[in-house]
Amino acid sequence: MDIVFIEDLRIDTVIGIYDWERRIRQTVAFDIEMRFDNTKPAASDRIEDTLDYKAVSKRLIAFVEAADFQLVETLAERCAALILDEFGVAHVRLRLAKPGAVRGAKAVGVCIERGATDASR
Repeated sequence: MDIVFIEDLRIDTVIGIYDWERRIRQTVAFDIEMRFDNTKPAASDRIEDTLDYKAVSKRLIAFVEAADFQLVETLAERCAALILDEFGVAHVRLRLAKPGAVRGAKAVGVCIERGATDASR
């Protein structure tokens, strides 16, 4: 199976457990890999046959900007479910980073995989 990816998609949202975090917007960064069979769009050369990464990005931006979660784990789960449910991908690997959240670290966050785990898919 092929991979369609989105790298370093940065979105501002309300995220965090502390009172001060609940009053501001912080930037989170996504790296996303989605399993998708690219043979049909490669043959047709038509956007309608692809996994449209622009559409995925726009949907995630709208969702995350409106979100108000405390944990990056929750936000990651909801975003993975959205991609699986709305875009028909078999599997998603999603890395969600919260830059600057820990002094001395470039970023902290989670990396999750959801969907079919069969390597032949």
